[in-house]
Amino acid sequence: MFLSEIMAVGAASCIALSAMFVSELNGRVGLFRLTRWQMSAAFAMNAAVATALGGWSSIGATQLGLLAASGLFGIVIASTTYFAAIYSAGPRITALLFALTSPFALAFGYVALGETISARQGLGVALVLAGVALAVGVPRARRGKADRPVMPAPEGVPRPKGPRVGPAWTGIGLGVVTALGQALGNLFARPAMAAGVEPFAAMAVRSGLAAAFFVALAVFPFARRDTAPATPRNVATAVCSALFGTVLGMALLMAALAGGNVGVVSTLSSMAPVAILPMVWLRSGVAPSPAAWIGAVVAILGTGLISIG
Repeated sequence: MFLSEIMAVGAASCIALSAMFVSELNGRVGLFRLTRWQMSAAFAMNAAVATALGGWSSIGATQLGLLAASGLFGIVIASTTYFAAIYSAGPRITALLFALTSPFALAFGYVALGETISARQGLGVALVLAGVALAVGVPRARRGKADRPVMPAPEGVPRPKGPRVGPAWTGIGLGVVTALGQALGNLFARPAMAAGVEPFAAMAVRSGLAAAFFVALAVFPFARRDTAPATPRNVATAVCSALFGTVLGMALLMAALAGGNVGVVSTLSSMAPVAILPMVWLRSGVAPSPAAWIGAVVAILGTGLISIG
């Protein structure tokens, strides 16, 4: 396997690992506190790399506006619903629903940019939808341990009032909104990146605006109900999630795109639904169902047809 393909698979593995770190905080850290920690850490790390690489000079006024819009949809909205989906439906289903980003992005490109859709891409959309439907199955009010591993709160520490665990439909809806927001974020970011914006500087702008938003949101009572102690373990877990998902994952993806075939790299980097299955298995001790494996593979094949078509 060539270096670009290896880095693309590494990006997918980092994204999957980031989701696992987030799932460890379910019941320990409230949703809005997690977004503040994660986005602040992502901004600090991306800004440091962008400064070292001199990437700030690549951003003009037009690109700044596009990246701000991209950050609104792709991070402020999509990251919030992404974390909430992991808390509600678990990392496996959330990672699978994230594959819907490709069909949404294809549709937005057709409507907003006039891009054409080939028969192969149409088949890819059908495969993604079929894979998601197969792996998710019929929603249930309670899912098994393999779908949603939940860590108990430490002894003597009150359990924070995170998002209430409801029917699986809630998590599925949040996952769909995440994919929709991510696709819109990609749509706005595409012309900015085509203009030559340095990737770490772009991510620093997007995550920095999101961090500022979530910090400002803390003035409202609903966003600061989490009164559980900010333990070093919880903070470190949130920072690790940002490191693997927003920094290392993005760096590997950008490096892979720089030297590899765009369609192949896009397909391999979207393998998080497959990469996360052994992680869930290892963490929970319960093997995912055959439908989960088959559905994830079918969804990745569909993403491949969309990317290459």
